[in-house]
Amino acid sequence: MKYLYLLIIVAVSFLSSCARMGRPEGGPKDFDKPVMVKSDPELKSINFKEDQIKIYFDEFVKLQNVNTELIISPPLKNAPVISPLGTPSKKITIKISDTLKENTTYTFNFAQSIIDNTEGNILDNFKYIFSTGDYIDSLKIKGQIKDAFDLEMLENPTIMLYPVEESYKDSIVFLEKPTYVGGTLDSLNWEITNIKAGDYRLIALNDLSKNYKFNPKEDKIAFYPEVISIPGDSIFDLKLFKEILPFKVVSRPKDVSKGHVIIGFEGDHREVSIRNLSASSDDFKSFFTKDRKTDTLNYYFNNFELDSMLLEISKGAYLDTITVKINEEEIDSLRIQMSSYGVLHMRDTLKLGASVPLMKIDTSKFHLLDKDSIKVPFQLELKPNRNEMDFDFKKETNQTYDLFIEPGAVEDIFGVMNDTIKSKLKTGKISDYASIYLTLRNVDRYPAIIELMNDKGETVATEYATQMREFEFRYLEPSRFMIRIIYDDNGNKKWDTGNFLLKIQPEEVYYVKTILEAKANWELEENISLQP
Repeated sequence: MKYLYLLIIVAVSFLSSCARMGRPEGGPKDFDKPVMVKSDPELKSINFKEDQIKIYFDEFVKLQNVNTELIISPPLKNAPVISPLGTPSKKITIKISDTLKENTTYTFNFAQSIIDNTEGNILDNFKYIFSTGDYIDSLKIKGQIKDAFDLEMLENPTIMLYPVEESYKDSIVFLEKPTYVGGTLDSLNWEITNIKAGDYRLIALNDLSKNYKFNPKEDKIAFYPEVISIPGDSIFDLKLFKEILPFKVVSRPKDVSKGHVIIGFEGDHREVSIRNLSASSDDFKSFFTKDRKTDTLNYYFNNFELDSMLLEISKGAYLDTITVKINEEEIDSLRIQMSSYGVLHMRDTLKLGASVPLMKIDTSKFHLLDKDSIKVPFQLELKPNRNEMDFDFKKETNQTYDLFIEPGAVEDIFGVMNDTIKSKLKTGKISDYASIYLTLRNVDRYPAIIELMNDKGETVATEYATQMREFEFRYLEPSRFMIRIIYDDNGNKKWDTGNFLLKIQPEEVYYVKTILEAKANWELEENISLQP
């Protein structure tokens, strides 16, 4: 029996050993990038006349997002056929269907599109280069690119060079592809390689359509302010910005209710004029305002006898005359909404929004009481768009306010008055808030707009500075804060974007690297010296 037990133990041990031997343990992770072993024609061939290129690697590779990642410089009219797509292979084939330019160096930059099949290791910025002439152009430029206003950068901007010759005009960026194209090496740095000596205009686009042409409706643009000479300076920094389009009506006006017409537009609607050429009665009133959410103008009028209108819409040199058919029978109802319900933060101004432009306000019918039923003084300001009012008063912490608006306190363009409105508002305790006392040294220049941004990227406080001083940011909701400085060079107290054709660069924006963490019931004093 003893020998039988021993035999069983030996057998179990043997089987366990066999099981362990059969279990795959795996090997060390492969961190090696694919390596090109040869190409046909050879890399950096001269007098190139082929219409097909084959590139071989030391392991199986895959192509990912090659249609968006591949940058060909100079751009081809017809996109080459790249294969295989989605299938692992040790060979990539490029079929060229264009007639190539003479005496030109071509670069196929695959960016991040070539990866190995097993571990996904990326062959960064692999380039296949050849020349249709007797030599390979070897000059290059590089630099950094940022968004002119936002801290986060758009992905994969396109960097472009246009030769400045006798026939060059700035309008070429709207009509023709550039001669040389480059891309970003990471989220910040870019380069263009294999350039021929000459004078160039340096442009960058986020190029949403991937057609190497500037479309102001959708693209951001950056440009170096001067013509660059190559060889010469080789480092250039660029800032992408979105232009403000010139005003233009883009959809025919449409009546959506009685006395209410909507007009779709693009561009800057400020200083637009709308004139009703059909109005005849002495008491005719009209008013228009921009929709809060869309690029739409809301045009209101009180003459209900019209079955059509002729509207003249103008701004500067722009003029359009449009006929609108009037079909709707019901007018818009008047609704008053508040920017805050229940809780009113100490830094906020209570805003009352109206669904229809207001023509009359009776402030004697507005009443504000604190928790002790004591009347609180207030100021009521109707904004120029006439569909929003600022209801401002001196707020106290840990206080409750009752707002009562009597019927008939406001009257809209149609003569409709409001019903009774009641609202209760409460402010937080002083211990709920944080305060920051901030001094900025070595600010490059003044005037400057100092903005405090919370960890959601929202601007929660703004100060305008004409010289160095301390900034007091009180009653802040606890957060981690970032400081943005806008150099207001034209003194209009807002950030201004650029314009390519007018050669206007966007106003400079600087983000302070120091992050301020302000907790509830804290007072934070910071003296920050900006880096040069």
